[in-house]
Amino acid sequence: MSKVSLEGQVAVVTGAARGVGELLARKLSARGAKIALVGLEPDELKQVAGRLHADADWWHADVTDHEAMARVAAEVKERFGKVDIVVANAGVATGGPFVDSDPVAWRRVIEVNLIGSAVTARAFLPVLMESRGYLLQIASLAAITPAPMMTAYCASKSGVEAYAHSLRAEVGYKGVRVGVGYLSWTDTDMVRGADQDDVMRELRQRLPWPSNKTYPLGPAVDRIVAGIERRSSHVYAQWWLRGMQGIRGYLPGVIGAVGQREMKRFEPRLGSVSRGLVGAGGAADESVHQR
Repeated sequence: MSKVSLEGQVAVVTGAARGVGELLARKLSARGAKIALVGLEPDELKQVAGRLHADADWWHADVTDHEAMARVAAEVKERFGKVDIVVANAGVATGGPFVDSDPVAWRRVIEVNLIGSAVTARAFLPVLMESRGYLLQIASLAAITPAPMMTAYCASKSGVEAYAHSLRAEVGYKGVRVGVGYLSWTDTDMVRGADQDDVMRELRQRLPWPSNKTYPLGPAVDRIVAGIERRSSHVYAQWWLRGMQGIRGYLPGVIGAVGQREMKRFEPRLGSVSRGLVGAGGAADESVHQR
């Protein structure tokens, strides 16, 4: 599809206080889009909004709260007059062996990444239908290939991928395009937070190339912006992810065999792996949902 100018378009970005969401907001703004930032960190959101090139505003809301997100959607429409683009980017992660995992943290990953994405879409689809707009659901390499020590994250990202593909078929005839964005390990607070754990970092470094690298944030977000301009069905933040689609059917068997060997190697150290949500975004989520 040909590129759509972002000049004057209104884009909503969830999880916009940091990482992919923050840089995406800046790059969309630099192309003339008006930006609505949504997240859990009001001070950071306010700072991000103040640095943007074009008209911008921010909303403090939990993406898993349907009433809050419905209110945000109404207020964004009132503030900007329309909504053309929604990027469901908000996400959290936890790692470690499933059998020892914190059930509350595990459930929260599913709630934020999968249910929060659906709540976001439910709130904004009516205004996207008015504008014949575009919904980009951020998924992950974790949707394409399973990985040990990442059960909640892989489940959530596989879930949003399937859900977004289903939604595309439902709303396409109403003029709304739905895309799925795939990212490998990208230099964000979330990935740096996971890497603070020695076992998780070493396990990731033992993955086959090119999935064992951490990729710079800027080029990844540039590719996401290009996907938004084209209203693409599939957006790949790293070039090689497209090729993974063709072999994904073989990956569970390969990962199952290799993963068993690696888990046996790391077993004496598994007790040291952190059980909570990782990174600054995870800390922000936990501070809002004190247990």
